[in-house]
Amino acid sequence: MAYSHRNLLEKIIEIQNIVLELKRKDGDLFLKNIFWEHIQPKYKICYRTFHTYLGINAKKELRELQSK
Repeated sequence: MAYSHRNLLEKIIEIQNIVLELKRKDGDLFLKNIFWEHIQPKYKICYRTFHTYLGINAKKELRELQSK
């Protein structure tokens, strides 16, 4: 679990950026391959959590959190 909501959002943004970069380099990569080769070994999250993280607009939420 994340230390705070801000740290969780930063972690989500980091994961989303990794996925975007890898998809940009090789568009034929499946999300499943990206998860098992790059995300799971480093972040130790499950596949379901990975998909949940991809569906969160973390940049917007982080901006709103910082503006408070």
